[in-house]
Amino acid sequence: MQKSILITGCSSGIGLDCAKTLHAMGWLVFASCRKQDDCDRIEGLGLESPRLDHADAQSITEALAYITHKTAGTLDAVFNNGAFAVPGALEDLPTDALRSIYETNVFGYHEVVRQVLPIMRAQGHGRVLNCSSVLGLVVLPWRGAYCSTKFAIEALTDTLRIEMRDTNIKIILIEPGPIGTKIRENSIPHFEKWVDWKKSPRRAQYELGLIKRLYKPKLRPDAFELPASAVTAKVIRALESPDPKPRYYITTPTHVMGFLRRILSTRAMDWVIARM
Repeated sequence: MQKSILITGCSSGIGLDCAKTLHAMGWLVFASCRKQDDCDRIEGLGLESPRLDHADAQSITEALAYITHKTAGTLDAVFNNGAFAVPGALEDLPTDALRSIYETNVFGYHEVVRQVLPIMRAQGHGRVLNCSSVLGLVVLPWRGAYCSTKFAIEALTDTLRIEMRDTNIKIILIEPGPIGTKIRENSIPHFEKWVDWKKSPRRAQYELGLIKRLYKPKLRPDAFELPASAVTAKVIRALESPDPKPRYYITTPTHVMGFLRRILSTRAMDWVIARM
């Protein structure tokens, strides 16, 4: 039978590339997006695209009802991918900014998993892939909100993997480093909504660093940056392997940072990160 997968956050980048590739391989792909306009565009490519907003539990329920209607109650895999960033120094981020990013990047992932697991238990198998990041392994300044959500996803996914050991449901982390997506561009509205950087004691640091990075046109890829297809390749391995790994690192920085955090002291790791 045709295998089925729900992928969240498919309007662009990793989600879109993964959806199109798996569709071409013969999977029944449900490429969900937060906005209906994006869903309509994705459906124009020949894919199923139910609207699913990680911050809206009802939309998750409705999307899964649509999916199970289409599949006669089954779903082989889910790839939680949708996420956004709120850049800024932690002392400048209102707590409501953290609440907003956690609704999508953490609580939404958890809600999708909770609603998918009964389907997978009933059919006796399944794969849950959660997209983390190199920033779920180590932190970088100005990215504290995003880093904290990915650290949370690491902990939730690790715990779930252990708890599901007595089932045939595989729990997997996908951990990209720098990938050519729109996440930086898409973070600008969140930055402008929450951070009054001109009144910050770090205003000069913003002007020298983050403001240029956010608003200056990107003329070339970042160092070690890979295309979204690099993530898709690891997702396919995680889906097809008879014994998938708990983690799939993507890009050189993820491998390097994963190694360094195991061998360096906290002070030494702080020294390395402060000079990046």
